[in-house]
Amino acid sequence: MSSAYLPSPSRGVWHVGPLPVRAYALCIVLGVIVAVWLTHRRYLAVGGRPGVIIDVATWAVPLGLVGARLYSVITDYELYFGGRRDWLNVLKVWDGGLGVPGGIALGLAGAAIACRRAGVPLAPVAGAAAPAVAIGQAIGRCGNWFNQELYGRPSSLPWALQISPAHRLPGYESFATFQPAFLYESVWDLLTAAAVIWAARRFRLAGDRAFALYVALYSVGMFATQSVRIDPSHHIDGLRVNQWVAIAGFVIAAAYLARTKRARSLPGHPTVTVPIPGSTAEPGAGSRATLGT
Repeated sequence: MSSAYLPSPSRGVWHVGPLPVRAYALCIVLGVIVAVWLTHRRYLAVGGRPGVIIDVATWAVPLGLVGARLYSVITDYELYFGGRRDWLNVLKVWDGGLGVPGGIALGLAGAAIACRRAGVPLAPVAGAAAPAVAIGQAIGRCGNWFNQELYGRPSSLPWALQISPAHRLPGYESFATFQPAFLYESVWDLLTAAAVIWAARRFRLAGDRAFALYVALYSVGMFATQSVRIDPSHHIDGLRVNQWVAIAGFVIAAAYLARTKRARSLPGHPTVTVPIPGSTAEPGAGSRATLGT
């Protein structure tokens, strides 16, 4: 074992009376709260209507969590069905098993439903949410640290993660420190958030394009971190299923960016009119801010 390493938490569950308080769940909840709060702040900062993001969250968050769980169950179905497996474990979200791609897909669908019901365009909301969701994901990934999961190959690097014997995968019992794949993804998520904010401001990206950029960048990080993981996974032509999903996500997002390359500031999509206090301009005139910056 390396003389320098990152320790894993000694416990991930605390009890308040008869109720278990799980660190994994707390990290997910905190990530959701931060993502919604940041989205709300960003949306208001460019003139968005107050209350819209809360309404969107009531649809996007539950559907996103359902999508994340469904994705995990579908891609690792053998953990829940067949043999002596108890399918009720599907409901035990606190044990881990949330797939981000499914969360993004159904979360976006939920946001679209909410925006339609509220009578507001989806693009500005998506632009406000893009970096906020990435930051929320970075926080949520800390839950994997408490669960001692999502680690990679054995490593002696100074930032290698110590895994207790009870959490080591079969065949790796003699190794003590591993690549912290979850930490790599968490750091990448923060870099993705920063890159989306910078690009949206630098290139005046419309909200939908900012979200597509987030998906593309996240997909790159997902592909890379999946390449170092050693947990069991289905493979197709030598690649993990999640890597193929990452490729698909990148291609779709890149194609959307290419298709909308000439889109800059379409009325009702990426921008809103923010009246300038004290201005004598005609009604409807004002400063225009790109939603997604």
